[in-house]
Amino acid sequence: MAGEHIAITVTVNGEDYREEVPATRSLLDFLRDDLALTGTKEGCGEGECGACSVILDGRLVDACLVFAAEADGRRVETIEGLAEGGELHPLQRAFAAAGAAQCGYCTPGMLMACKALLDGNPSPTRDEAAHGIAGNLCRCTGYGTIVQAVMEAAEES
Repeated sequence: MAGEHIAITVTVNGEDYREEVPATRSLLDFLRDDLALTGTKEGCGEGECGACSVILDGRLVDACLVFAAEADGRRVETIEGLAEGGELHPLQRAFAAAGAAQCGYCTPGMLMACKALLDGNPSPTRDEAAHGIAGNLCRCTGYGTIVQAVMEAAEES
């Protein structure tokens, strides 16, 4: 397996890519290093912090735990694809209005977790919103403003 490369075709934020990747390359490294989509952050590298959260075929995943080859033939949504046509996504607007981003390191992964939550449950309760972000660590906000932003974005949609 060392040195083996695999041809993959993956749709990232609506754009198709055909690449040869090392068999052991993570989806996180593929996004950051091969596609220069550096919004997705590496935190722990062990799937514990959520900094690298992306949406893979509609499901929230930690990109550090997924091989790039596993994304072959699939759709990936990253933070770079959240805003469209120069317009911020309702979650991005709500995060800004609520002050839900402080240092900002967790923000891309947190926004993707919130998007996955709202995609599956457009009208969550506060408890459901808190549960929806439970896999994403933030050392700055205390989570209250993030939950508030989710609730505001849900009302806007």
